[in-house]
Amino acid sequence: MKKIAILGSTGSIGTQTLAVVREQKDIAVTALSAGDNIALLEAQIREFRPKLAAVRTEGLAKELRIRTADLDVTIVSGMEGLLSVATEPDASILVTAIVGMLGLRPTVAAVKAGKTIALANKETLVTAGHLIVPLARQNGVSILPVDSEHSAIFQALQGEARNAVAKLILTASGGPFRGKKTEALKQIRPEDALKHPNWSMGKKITIDSATLVNKGLEVIEAKWLFHVEPEQIQVVVHPQSVVHSAVEFEDGAVMAQLGTPDMRLPIQYALYYPTRRRLSGTRLSLTDLSGLTFEEPDMKTFRGLALAYEAMRRGGNMPTILNAANEKAVTMFLQRKLAFLEIPEMIEACMEEIGFLEHPGLEDILETEAAVHQYIESRWQV
Repeated sequence: MKKIAILGSTGSIGTQTLAVVREQKDIAVTALSAGDNIALLEAQIREFRPKLAAVRTEGLAKELRIRTADLDVTIVSGMEGLLSVATEPDASILVTAIVGMLGLRPTVAAVKAGKTIALANKETLVTAGHLIVPLARQNGVSILPVDSEHSAIFQALQGEARNAVAKLILTASGGPFRGKKTEALKQIRPEDALKHPNWSMGKKITIDSATLVNKGLEVIEAKWLFHVEPEQIQVVVHPQSVVHSAVEFEDGAVMAQLGTPDMRLPIQYALYYPTRRRLSGTRLSLTDLSGLTFEEPDMKTFRGLALAYEAMRRGGNMPTILNAANEKAVTMFLQRKLAFLEIPEMIEACMEEIGFLEHPGLEDILETEAAVHQYIESRWQV
């Protein structure tokens, strides 16, 4: 029986991971972590009976200990709690479904502990790919993508080890504002940006999809996952979200992975790789498709994607600056403290003002994040 731990079990990816576990019935969950949603975490603990669970603060941990006093589970908190979940001895796979740079230290710890990483946390490779990838290689650890786009590329590459990749083609839905120009985006509210046309996701990633920053983060992540150069990664807007991504090989052949927009599929593929399992849900019917369309992304209007390409090309701590600025900007937008179009403006300002480091270590990355937050607090009304 497979044994897994999950960072971020109450979020979108975490709950869908547990849905796969519930359906397949041959995976044991040994550890879970959540932020503040202890009601849902308690329900998960009662259903899946992990030995360990972590929450954000010690206050929440005390409350959860009372609520689960009848169960054999250890409740921990804070970063030490996340590290405990990430390195739980019995788990062979860590699903990193936690959002933001909070997942960086636990992922490093899990790699050092020899865990297979089912990666849904983009920030890990965006900010520290130059550290994580060599560390994984050194420890004989596999990093299996959970994002639908990277999973699609990973699936398309199976059996193609001897064939050279010419280009990775990352598809994007275009989000809720596809086709709109700058003038139309001036009055966008959080509730408008949270209406994704195809996918059900958490608030942060949904806003990132609306700005196309999410696709930019995926571009940077793809560079590290698949060992390609920036010019080998193309983003194509595909509003139907049927083609999840594709690979073009040197001979001109294009291999694509198609399916319905169901995140359980890439999650299950990562958990059981290289085996495919039956999964419930709607099947894709090619004869029912009215048509598939593909467009160039509008990087002038949605400047977050262009900024991500710039950060990737410059390297060093620049992707960390991009990511940290975006995290703060999205939070402020959701709090109605920042306009939608100010999100890329804040990112660009931070990329111009924060000191560049060519070869940042883990502590440099965390210090860069702190410097970004300090700069934003000094310039904007936080």
